[in-house]
Amino acid sequence: MAGLFAGIAGNIDSMKMLKAFRLIDVRFPQSLVESFPGPQFGISGVREFMQIERGPLLCTVPKPKVGRTAKEQAYLAKVLFTAAKGEFQGIKDDENLTSLYFNKFEDRCKLVHEVQRDIEKKSGKRKLYFCNTTHSDLDIMLDRADMIKANGGRWMMMDVVTTGFSAVQTVRKHNPGLAIHAHRAMHGLLDRESGPGVHDKGEILDFSMSMVVIAKIMRLLGVDSLHGGAPKTKMENYNEPKLIQEALQADITPESDMTLGQNWFGMKGVWHTASGGLHSGTIGDSILKLGEDIILQAGGGVLGHPWGIEAGVEAMVEARDIAMKRQDLKKWILDHPQSALAKASSFWGFDPRIVY
Repeated sequence: MAGLFAGIAGNIDSMKMLKAFRLIDVRFPQSLVESFPGPQFGISGVREFMQIERGPLLCTVPKPKVGRTAKEQAYLAKVLFTAAKGEFQGIKDDENLTSLYFNKFEDRCKLVHEVQRDIEKKSGKRKLYFCNTTHSDLDIMLDRADMIKANGGRWMMMDVVTTGFSAVQTVRKHNPGLAIHAHRAMHGLLDRESGPGVHDKGEILDFSMSMVVIAKIMRLLGVDSLHGGAPKTKMENYNEPKLIQEALQADITPESDMTLGQNWFGMKGVWHTASGGLHSGTIGDSILKLGEDIILQAGGGVLGHPWGIEAGVEAMVEARDIAMKRQDLKKWILDHPQSALAKASSFWGFDPRIVY
């Protein structure tokens, strides 16, 4: 992959004669698709080991990003895993929580997975912990993956843009049977475009590539879930989340004005992680537009609930169930004015926002 993109997008975007450049899509031939490993578990494999037949997975990331100790994070995991009758699946390290002096990887990995094992034993419900292994030394990343496995974990997390293509494929090949959760931190330096041309309505002003291309690369390299944005989010997304979801999950990605399409020749699909300022008033749009094979991740939109963390979890579960049943969200809230969801909607509304 590294050599391929040295050709596709190597020197051309550095030429003085170009005022701007955007790599919108790449269509990979069958021989190239089949030369890459693809996801180890994919959508169906994750559902099997999580023992969840249908519906999105719910997850949160602790806020603030830094300052929280490993013990505090383990306590938060217990609160999240047990709230709303255990209907909330997961907790995730933030992209810059690697191994810091106040929260060492070894301590966090051991303590949070200890809580996970205990809750699973008591409840019979599988939980997930996206434990961040990110490091510039691949040997250290793989050692961390081994530690996750030894502590009963099923997922490892890595910042796939900052670690790079080679790191992703190496981890896919050599990790000890863990699903890979891919965080896209720093993607904005690659895919942001300030001109209207990204919507095919005017000039391209910058040098960039589409997140659709990044998503296709990560599917080939073998991640099992990837942050791909959401219809209602604080992140710039150029109306691409649906295209990204199709690139991650479709057997054949259809052609359109903004994509060349892609035949995946049987390669497993990737969970689309919807995140970025989500809360219970907005996650229904993600379910309706992106489908059920998504991970709904809200940080402040869970932890910042006026009634506390447990109520934040309850509101998310209520909003998920309403969307799954295709009920009217606002009507449900009117009919249940004392619910955690009603309180959340009065606080945050129904539009994306930065929630802390």
